[in-house]
Amino acid sequence: MESKNSIYIATYRLVNAARKTTDKLMKQPLSVIIPCKNEQLNIRACIESFYSIADEVIIADSGSTDDTMRIASEFDKVRIIEREYITSGDFKNWAIPQAAHEWVLIVDADERIKPELCDEIVMELSRGPSFDGYWIYRENHFMGKRLHFGDAKSDAVIRLFRRDRGRYTGPSDHGEVQISSKKVGKLREKMTHYSVWDYDQLYGKIQRYTTLQAEQWSEQGKDTTYFKLMVRPMLRFIREYIFQGSILDGKAGVQTAWIAAFYTFNKQARLWAINHGVPQSDPDAIYYSAIERESEEAVAENDVDRRAA
Repeated sequence: MESKNSIYIATYRLVNAARKTTDKLMKQPLSVIIPCKNEQLNIRACIESFYSIADEVIIADSGSTDDTMRIASEFDKVRIIEREYITSGDFKNWAIPQAAHEWVLIVDADERIKPELCDEIVMELSRGPSFDGYWIYRENHFMGKRLHFGDAKSDAVIRLFRRDRGRYTGPSDHGEVQISSKKVGKLREKMTHYSVWDYDQLYGKIQRYTTLQAEQWSEQGKDTTYFKLMVRPMLRFIREYIFQGSILDGKAGVQTAWIAAFYTFNKQARLWAINHGVPQSDPDAIYYSAIERESEEAVAENDVDRRAA
């Protein structure tokens, strides 16, 4: 019994000493930025997941009309900034320089920073970071179901970085952070990502992302082909479902593989529509335009007659 007590006391002293050592380490201050709009179902859980390690929380809002801002305002460290949303990268690049601290963590409202990841971030910022930016892997969920395979298996994003050395670049809403010094590390622990909860939400994302990508391709002079419209989506499904293993995610995996294929097709279809589609005419607009033109011509003729008289 005495031996067990001695072991317990020794263990307690070691743990307590480790905590005191950690407390003595000066963690570099951290600003956390959450870009959001109408995220009342997510914002509280998102903030609470990292609140203990944040020195500042910036809510970058793009026009919420629900209770998102009211909920966010309940937290003392929160500062709200607002601006129109154009693209994800553009919006985040506007928010990043407004952080008060050198180190920035970007967290989307549908993401959660797990306790283990919080601890790793604290340790990294306490011992003197070796890099200027860090990849963080994500555990992706599809309508609440955890995905283990497909693109979700290796999904990683650069989210922790020095404020003045990281900016989003890329041709679409899925641009990635580029670190100017090229010094990028990787964190071991993962964040949780609830990517989509229902198909209405999913179709809205697909519409926004594919339209933006197609518009940018069209501006660059690109066009689609039969191969891109027909074969590429099928290859995308096969890659996701067979080679990347989504088949092992059950019925959720079937859906995510088809969604990936549809996303690939949709980008090409929208590109064709922009380049070759004929907009539907408005008969009323044509009718009233003709009347307006005739009226202008009549006025002009009357002016000529008055001058001749």
